[in-house]
Amino acid sequence: MDFFDLVRKRRSIRKFRPDPVPDELLTQVLEVANQAPSAGNAQAYQIFVVKNREIRQRLCRAAGNQPCVAEAPIVLVFCADPARSAALWGAQGEQLLCVQDTTVACAYAQLAATSVGLASLWLGAVIESDAIREALSLTEDLWPLVVMPLGFPAENPPLRSRLGLPKLVRTV
Repeated sequence: MDFFDLVRKRRSIRKFRPDPVPDELLTQVLEVANQAPSAGNAQAYQIFVVKNREIRQRLCRAAGNQPCVAEAPIVLVFCADPARSAALWGAQGEQLLCVQDTTVACAYAQLAATSVGLASLWLGAVIESDAIREALSLTEDLWPLVVMPLGFPAENPPLRSRLGLPKLVRTV
């Protein structure tokens, strides 16, 4: 499948099969996330791989009670590491570039997951950072940005409509 087909195939999946994800597929996804561009190659993020059922339940509550977080066999939690970015970029790294690094790595992971037959869901708007910190025993220096359930899809939703390019693109 070429890149453009891959992007068109990716969907936000909320229902996962209970089948375990082979370690080889998970490693492929994480290796692609590791190749994502980052400001000054700081890679100012950390990825937590959560397989433990009890912790997935706690993350479910911390992510707006989305059932798929508890049901997916794996949950990836992407956390910004502002100190790593600040060491290179100062305040801009601490406030912005670490967030960009984290979200680009997450997007790469989603595309990699799709390419190996896995599915995912990007949850960022509904997450409670303090509850995630507690569930994962994180220190205050990491910022949880995205909770991503990961597994084999148990649904195939239709493509959602998108804004047309005239609403998004401006030529100057």
